[in-house]
Amino acid sequence: MYALARYQDCQAAIDFLTGAFGFRVRESSKDDAGVVNHAELLVGDDIIMIGRGRPGGPGIYVAVEDVDAHHDRARAAGASITMELVDQPYGSREYACADPEGNSWFFGTYRP
Repeated sequence: MYALARYQDCQAAIDFLTGAFGFRVRESSKDDAGVVNHAELLVGDDIIMIGRGRPGGPGIYVAVEDVDAHHDRARAAGASITMELVDQPYGSREYACADPEGNSWFFGTYRP
């Protein structure tokens, strides 16, 4: 199973997600006009796919090692923080943000 997020401008999304969240591009596909319509981004050893379409949905949770540093990097890159860092009763430290197209992202230390 792979997480998928939709974007109207996939290249702008790639630029934001790699800069703000530290994701790495594994693969990127362009149409005949040179527009990115699909990409696979690495988050550690995991893959998140992005594709052209209408943004929105329930959101994506990504486990990270240093959530405080991740939060600071995302804020500095322009992510809209929708939930500040919080220690959850189930042992996770996490925060939430929205990317420039309004998709919800959740980052924390919880690993089921």
